[in-house]
Amino acid sequence: MAAAPVWSVDPRTGKRREQVAVEATAAEVDAAVRAAHDARDALADRRVRADLLRRAADLLDGAGERIVEAADAETALGPGRLTGELGRTTYQLRAFADVVEEGAFLDVRIDHADPALTPPRPDLRRYKIPLGVVAVYAASNFPLAFSVPGGDTASALAAGCPVVVKAHPDHPATSELSAALLRRAAAETGLPAGVIGLVHGFEAGIELVRHPLVAAAGFTGSVRGGRALYDAAAARPHPIPFHGELGSLNPVVVTEAAADERAEEIGRGLAGSMTLGTGQFCVKPGLVLAPQGPAGDRLERSLTEAVSNTEAGVLLDHRMRDAFLDGVRERAALPDVQAPVTPGAGGEHTVSAGFLTVPAARLAEDGGAHDLLLEECFGPVTVLARYTDDAEVGAVLARLPGNLTATLQLGAAECAGEDAGAGACGGGSGAGASGGGTGTETAMGGTGTEAATGGTRADARSGASGAGTGADAGTGVSGGGTGTGASGGGTGAAASANGTGTDGAMAGTATAASANGTGRGARLLAALTPLAGRLLVNGWPTGVAVAPAQHHGGPYPATTSTATSVGGTAVERWLRPVVHQDTPPALLPPELREDNPLNLPRRVDGRPER
Repeated sequence: MAAAPVWSVDPRTGKRREQVAVEATAAEVDAAVRAAHDARDALADRRVRADLLRRAADLLDGAGERIVEAADAETALGPGRLTGELGRTTYQLRAFADVVEEGAFLDVRIDHADPALTPPRPDLRRYKIPLGVVAVYAASNFPLAFSVPGGDTASALAAGCPVVVKAHPDHPATSELSAALLRRAAAETGLPAGVIGLVHGFEAGIELVRHPLVAAAGFTGSVRGGRALYDAAAARPHPIPFHGELGSLNPVVVTEAAADERAEEIGRGLAGSMTLGTGQFCVKPGLVLAPQGPAGDRLERSLTEAVSNTEAGVLLDHRMRDAFLDGVRERAALPDVQAPVTPGAGGEHTVSAGFLTVPAARLAEDGGAHDLLLEECFGPVTVLARYTDDAEVGAVLARLPGNLTATLQLGAAECAGEDAGAGACGGGSGAGASGGGTGTETAMGGTGTEAATGGTRADARSGASGAGTGADAGTGVSGGGTGTGASGGGTGAAASANGTGTDGAMAGTATAASANGTGRGARLLAALTPLAGRLLVNGWPTGVAVAPAQHHGGPYPATTSTATSVGGTAVERWLRPVVHQDTPPALLPPELREDNPLNLPRRVDGRPER
């Protein structure tokens, strides 16, 4: 039986463009994994790994025009967005090269023998080593930044792990082009081509995660596909780590004070964030709690006007379009749900943005039909839930699953940790606003900030295909705030999503440290903390900076582990610690030798040194 062809398809028309490959057989998956396994020793030298990452970035930049043309033809994401994504991708490759050279990720720790302790301490020397071959499941919405040359691949190579990528079916031609450039980079740095493998096909994805020589996996996509692969990884005779990003609602809470002060600004900012990239970001705000009353009405009118003026857009494929249309139709039919701007079909191949409203009390009902509104619906739609008091806010928050992000829109006094009085808080605005600051930050390369202009996540996918999406990159803006950027704080209560008392989830037994005060802003921030991996104040979540302090992850189902997929610490996913006890000096690896020949940062007898 002939192998199934892999086609590049134009999402603007739904027509096939060209055949670019065939789906990999089990034997071909095995060959790719074994070639990667055989290449492990070649990646042992950190200098070679850094050279590989930098050369790959240079080759990708050099082929930028071809890459953008290929990616736009099969994703419809647009040259501007894709040029920015390419810059973000190559910036990240170079950033990981810097991480490799600096060496702190090895976490070297030496405790010398001390027979005077009780019990006596032997000589202990600990560092981290690469796991082995990593399977990467490419995202649908980021054909570069979360695909073949993306963050999972870059961080795995930085750790010293060869990679086999399962290409996403929405951009196979771009995947082939990117893989060829990475293999060329490997050859030019003296590495075997097997350090980068590429396979196509649904069954190939299953074979990959089950292969006994695959030591870990990274995935960005839907809950359905990611959970199937996660379960397959756990069901192996020898289970492996599976770092999956699956799905996120990304709740937003707007206080009465914030709505009083800047309802129109919040409405416009929300519209920009939820429709960015045709609403297909994994960090799109999908549920917004806004107050009843005149200020909340002003916010809703502003949102209505801004969303109404948004042009129809193309999704990555027609399967995603069908899932979006079915999802919004089912949600709009629920009791007490209204559609001030109806989301739906914009044309034969496009979708139109919209939003739904519902009383927050409906979402607080346990086990009802309105639970559907607490599930992610990928595409340009959000739910505006109007609340009457803090008890309703707390009751809704207590019912939410894990998220990548959670956002607070606060008033000035709340940002200062007070219920009244003057305060400073970054009045973010626009589609990528993220807190304070003036002007805009772009992600065209070299800045480390990803602005969010587009993308998709495929929730409409069958089984455990690697079809999925990614986090956020692109060419838009992620700054744009006008205030001081001070996020409110306090020592107010409760880091429990199921708090007690009049504030529901906003009250509890724990305390949450924050910058200033003990007001309502601090209580809300504490209530949101258990729900998400990234907390925003007076900004919008559609934008993820590539930085050492970044965390792109969250409680399940946002991710299947506590790790991040963005930023320098993403490398830690592909490492494991090993300790040498009383090993003779001549047998120690260079990283653990007393004279520190590699000049690594390390901690010796509890003290940092280099």
